[in-house]
Amino acid sequence: MQRILSTYLFVSKKLTPELLTVIHQNKFQAVEVFASRHHFDYANRAEVRSLAQSLADNRLILNSLHAPTNRDVALNREGGTPLSITEVERVRRIEAMDELRRVIDVAEDLPFSRLIVHMGGSREAADSRKRDAAFSTLEHLSLHAKHVGVTICIENTASEMGAPAYLKTFLDETRLNVRINFDIGHAHLLDGAEDERVARGFEVLRDAVLSTHIHDNHGEKDEHLLPYDGTIDWAAALKMFREAPVKDLPLTLEIKEKSGPDAPGVTEQIAAVARGADRLEEAWFDSQV
Repeated sequence: MQRILSTYLFVSKKLTPELLTVIHQNKFQAVEVFASRHHFDYANRAEVRSLAQSLADNRLILNSLHAPTNRDVALNREGGTPLSITEVERVRRIEAMDELRRVIDVAEDLPFSRLIVHMGGSREAADSRKRDAAFSTLEHLSLHAKHVGVTICIENTASEMGAPAYLKTFLDETRLNVRINFDIGHAHLLDGAEDERVARGFEVLRDAVLSTHIHDNHGEKDEHLLPYDGTIDWAAALKMFREAPVKDLPLTLEIKEKSGPDAPGVTEQIAAVARGADRLEEAWFDSQV
């Protein structure tokens, strides 16, 4: 099992060489970088090359980039105007497509294999116009990505358009050259019996899954907790991932930053996630015996 950390853990802060050093010191082998301009300015070629050098210095692989979810470039903010592949208005859809092309173009100076995108926002209701917009956007972007060796992976979310069954139908009907990033925490929020949600969501998408996001919750809201801090059955989940069609399926820890006056610093939070990775890694290898 490869140890991969998403920089979503400190997305409100600038991604610096010092933070990458801390990630390396905690025995992570690869990262997924959240492409939010205040965190990592993917449109700045000098910054991209600097990141490439910092990753090399720390012997870290860039496993994937997570597409930006908004247009806000203000420091210390995740909110702002949404940036979505489902934009119905043509001008805004082209703007979103152009922005995502800039993210893909990072691969020219810093190779990565997967771009993680959402199918609309967290509360996106199913809409045929938005579906058509997503098809148009992804048709263009997938061709652009293919030229630089990047595969676009749509992530399942808690919205109607991000639900596993909806994504499966979308892929079957459009036959786009895209894959799935299976988010186990989001699957745990599906309707139905809590102990069946993850397996049911994965089974629908398993043949298209190329990567994963790993985090936990209590089945009610998207908490992005460490594995074992919520109610996901991790023994069953690891068995499920181990038997997936893709060998050595990347398991990327996507944990939410703790905030507030009593919250530990970033270094301490990275160390805590590393301990969570230790526990998950131990369970992964124990399950193979």
